[in-house]
Amino acid sequence: MGFMARAMALATLPHRKVEGSHFQRVNGNYTLTLLAPPEPGLPYGSIPRLLIAWLSTEAIKTQSRELELGDSMSGFMRELGLIPSGGRWGTITRLKDQTNRLFCSAISAYYNDKQKRAEMGYRVADSSILWWDPKQPDQKTLWKSSVTLSETFYREIVDYPVPIDLRVLKALKQSPLALDIYVWLTYRMSYLNKPTTIPWDALSMQFGSNYAAIRDFRSHFNKELKRVLALYPEADVMPTDRGLALKPSMPHVRKR
Repeated sequence: MGFMARAMALATLPHRKVEGSHFQRVNGNYTLTLLAPPEPGLPYGSIPRLLIAWLSTEAIKTQSRELELGDSMSGFMRELGLIPSGGRWGTITRLKDQTNRLFCSAISAYYNDKQKRAEMGYRVADSSILWWDPKQPDQKTLWKSSVTLSETFYREIVDYPVPIDLRVLKALKQSPLALDIYVWLTYRMSYLNKPTTIPWDALSMQFGSNYAAIRDFRSHFNKELKRVLALYPEADVMPTDRGLALKPSMPHVRKR
């Protein structure tokens, strides 16, 4: 069992590289905004999602903002379900790049409806020290790499954790959209008490507003949904012409 920060279950990070320093996702009354320096830029893809799941899980397990990432890069990568590989597009290069992007970004979570307005701004980490040599990922270092989570992000994790199965994340790690669907679906089922249908245009804004047409998003979403349901068959969901129909189901990690 692992955990994901609730803020990342409600809205998601970019799936692909985004030009510029600003990114926004909208889920009904909830808006998630990312701001990053021009260099290194915004985080994107599966690796930041795996990182946040690992950070959230360790924060819950240790009940501490200060987390140790281990004494070797390859050891930490195995915990994320990544096989160390070199080269420009290898996992070692991508992990180093995406870790830098994630820890440099500022996140704003904003909720607004007729009864309530709330805003929370934070960085994932106050500080990080990574004693990793990408050329020698198996070599142990004298000092262990560590991350100190920001107080705001830490409180979001420990106060509102979303239980997930880490084996599912590792199985779906090739698709950031599949990761997002799985985390959102098990979170949504934890409080869904009556059937509901979410329109395709709302899902497109929440999961992938950069598609050329809704039908393109719908086709890609349904393809990844099938992969998720193969690992989470308890979820009673059905794509329809209007949108995604959800019926109350057990969360993937059941409540005690």
